[in-house]
Amino acid sequence: MAEFKEPTFRENVDLMFNRAVALMDIAPGLEEKIRVVNSTYTVRFGVRLRDRIHTFTGYRAVHSEHLEPVKGGIRYATAVNQDEVEALAALMTYKCALVEAPFGGSKGGLCIDPRDWNEHELELITRRFAYELIKRDLIDPAQNVPAPDMGTGEREMAWIADQYARMNTTDINSRACVTGKPLNNGGIAGRVEATGRGVQFALREFFRHPEDVAAAGLDGTLEGKRVIVQGLGNVGYHAAKFLHEEDGARITGIIERDGALFDEKGLDVEAVREWIVRHGGVAGFPDAAHTADGAEVLETECDILIPAALEGVINLGNADRIKAPLIIEAANGPVTAGADDILRRKGVVIIPDMYANAGGVTVSYFEWVKNLSHIRFGRLQRRQEEARHKLVVDELERLDRYLGDAWSLRPEFKQKYLRGADELELVRSGLDDTMRIAYQDIREIWHGREDVADLRTAAYICAISRVVASYRAKGI
Repeated sequence: MAEFKEPTFRENVDLMFNRAVALMDIAPGLEEKIRVVNSTYTVRFGVRLRDRIHTFTGYRAVHSEHLEPVKGGIRYATAVNQDEVEALAALMTYKCALVEAPFGGSKGGLCIDPRDWNEHELELITRRFAYELIKRDLIDPAQNVPAPDMGTGEREMAWIADQYARMNTTDINSRACVTGKPLNNGGIAGRVEATGRGVQFALREFFRHPEDVAAAGLDGTLEGKRVIVQGLGNVGYHAAKFLHEEDGARITGIIERDGALFDEKGLDVEAVREWIVRHGGVAGFPDAAHTADGAEVLETECDILIPAALEGVINLGNADRIKAPLIIEAANGPVTAGADDILRRKGVVIIPDMYANAGGVTVSYFEWVKNLSHIRFGRLQRRQEEARHKLVVDELERLDRYLGDAWSLRPEFKQKYLRGADELELVRSGLDDTMRIAYQDIREIWHGREDVADLRTAAYICAISRVVASYRAKGI
């Protein structure tokens, strides 16, 4: 098989950054200031486990402090390295700027396969990693706020938050040191589903613009569109579930580490998810055709392709064979810079990662605000909303009695209208609003400038211009 030379993930981010700044008027010194990673901390620590000391290597990169705190997840994976963490930190800077979350960009990682350790061992490892970061102010509500990423979740965030509270006993805002916590430990409703929900809202907004849909060679709505999802983890699962259940999309393919499932009539996402949880993969799933070659399904005809796993899965080696006219990047960096060039020449529309998967950081922002305000969303206004709505319903019912059988108020309308918005509804509303406005900002550049031919370049220009504005406001 022919060898394809690909840039590293970090180089890919720089290449896409360079493509955007070439179309912008930025002072060379400021351009370089925005591009570079401010600092990266590497820690090696030992934990006594199974009668011996095991040494672990972790990273925390801070890309930009144009706004503070800086924000970005912590991932647990054996492939974690400094380049990857720095690239992800840079993407976080641009992502936060794009959705107007008031954070700089950061990212962390620990070289570990969490499946190799039991829960108690993972807690010891996580707490020691957190200790090393906290004592250097690399976890702090006002300076650096992590979140879950690949291989981590609510459980790990709760351990980190507790470790911070133990080391900072007088910090009243200690819960805000990390987001993605369990709901009963300072978390926020809707955070687990947030990135997948953001992918859904991004696609909904894209399909509200017939001109954009036509650019991808598609028409109509999401109803009936054939969708292939690569990676049915937290993000891929929720995106597929919501697109199928709420928008009528047909999930025809699901790709996992041990192969792929395909059914032109559509897969039962819940059933596949349950099978993966029980068996560790898709092999043996009884209700769909299985192939051990996941790449085969990645290259199968569909309307929408959702890469939701690792970076670089669409590259110079397979870009020519991708048949999807629309790709939405639910993962970070799933399309390399070289593949991006090939796909754009083919007319493929790519909704870029820095926008498409920004749902996670958006709802993390809401959680951070909730922790700092020390009150759940909806607590002050929910019953007042219900009281105001009841005034309207009472008046409508008065008219109902006056008009008799000629007009009546449907019971289901009354029930829905009288209920004030709870935290989950408010979070979803805020996320939907964020994704809509961010896309409109991107498409304004995409359609408004003749020298911008794609959504990714438009997104970078939009994000970088906001970072520039922040630095200039600081006098830099």
